[in-house]
Amino acid sequence: QVQLVESGGGLVQAGGSLRLSCAASGRTFSSYDMGWFRQAPGKEREFVTFIRRGGGNTYYADFVKGRFTISRDNAKITVFLQMNSLTPEDTAVYYCAADAGGRGSRLSYKSGYDCWGQGTQVTVSS
Repeated sequence: QVQLVESGGGLVQAGGSLRLSCAASGRTFSSYDMGWFRQAPGKEREFVTFIRRGGGNTYYADFVKGRFTISRDNAKITVFLQMNSLTPEDTAVYYCAADAGGRGSRLSYKSGYDCWGQGTQVTVSS
């Protein structure tokens, strides 16, 4: 069973930046497609971005294009989310997810993942 642990959340002013990390357990991390989702209070968990197992293919939700960047270091079994130009609307709990089953489909949907981290809180003040 893959375990995911997010870190790097916190409080930042609007216009600031944060870098989230998601450390994974397991020897086959390099074979997992990985994603980030977020959930604001009272809202559904929504897709933010994913990165394919090889790291060369990424996809972003429209609302983060040009501001957020996903990357991975397979040697360190970690995936990162660099968040720039943050706004109060980005306030949410951010979750890392892994497609440990290797299906490689529906990666913009929660159903595309079978392992989740516990989340890290990001709060952006105005």
